[in-house]
Amino acid sequence: MSASFHLAARYVLRHRFQSALLAGALGLVFALPLCLRVLIDHAQQELRARAAATPQIVGTRGSALDLMMTALYFKRENLIPLPFGALAELRSNRSASAIPLHIRFQAQGAPIVGTELEYFTFRGLHLAAGKQLGRLGDCVVGARLAKQRGLQPGGHVFSSPEQAFDMAGVYPLKMHVTGVLAPNGTPDDEAIFVDVKTAWLIEGRSHGHDDLKEDKSVVLKQEEGNIVGNAAVRMFNEVTDANIASFHFHGDIATYPISAVILLPNNAKAEALLAGQFARSKDKQLIRPQDEMEALLSQLVRLEGFAASALLLTATAALFVTALVFALSFRLRQREFATLEDVGVSRRSLISVKVLEILIVGLAAVFIGLLLLSFASVAAPHLLRMAL
Repeated sequence: MSASFHLAARYVLRHRFQSALLAGALGLVFALPLCLRVLIDHAQQELRARAAATPQIVGTRGSALDLMMTALYFKRENLIPLPFGALAELRSNRSASAIPLHIRFQAQGAPIVGTELEYFTFRGLHLAAGKQLGRLGDCVVGARLAKQRGLQPGGHVFSSPEQAFDMAGVYPLKMHVTGVLAPNGTPDDEAIFVDVKTAWLIEGRSHGHDDLKEDKSVVLKQEEGNIVGNAAVRMFNEVTDANIASFHFHGDIATYPISAVILLPNNAKAEALLAGQFARSKDKQLIRPQDEMEALLSQLVRLEGFAASALLLTATAALFVTALVFALSFRLRQREFATLEDVGVSRRSLISVKVLEILIVGLAAVFIGLLLLSFASVAAPHLLRMAL
């Protein structure tokens, strides 16, 4: 047996490239279904955890999935905005706490989330450095984003314009980084948090400019106490101690837009009553993220079944191809085996050599497959963050 193993090992090592290629192909094919299962299991755990931690979400009538993805993962979906006045109505009920979210703008790809300080308490977010939002124009940055961009308290980050060549649009806002959040392994790590009013400032619903009363050269007309400036009026793209008093809002704030409202009912009875109340609403909807997520995951499981079936067929085909490769290899080596038989190696030993060659390649394939599976387990959180 030792002689047979020696011959088999020497052949595999002599043709190491072909053997490694065959083992790698086998390991990859058989590891793919297991890696897919690992990735899906991790995705289900992460998605379920964040959905279960969010009792209810209120938004305008439309796609419940878009509303959930906006409120949970800060995806900019095509949602009809909710008027800010709806927040006051929800809070007047006193059966649930309400946290507004306004998610429309980005800063070089990172979502800018307009909210209130209650959001940080709700999500269990704590500062690793700096301080919380203090005034208009301040922002707090998620841990992973801060690490990627080298952001620290005292730094700055600019909002991105919605259109590259929007000459009539608002200027990018230079926001002051007041704090960096501690990592918690959720989409909050990759977001920029601002006050809702700062989100409206980015949107152009608020602005600050030079004092028109002091600089008459920029006044277009003045009538009945109203001063209208001309195009030379300098608009501020940063909130500072010197100009913060000049920032003001126009119109009724109750009509200003927000993307969604997270509701935190006081108890199960309040949760059921709120669900019934919004079921009759024609312009608003209330969703339970846990229910919507389960519906989404059920579709994901179906897709996994199709993918697993396809991978199983591929693995079966790979097994047959491997058997064919070994059969052809042994056929081409008939003269080699005949020579070994002439020098006294028994047929039984030659069969053992063939079996051991297959086992060595098979064990190498298993080893490669386990390495790929381990890599998938470690990389699953990072891949999920990229996908979301």
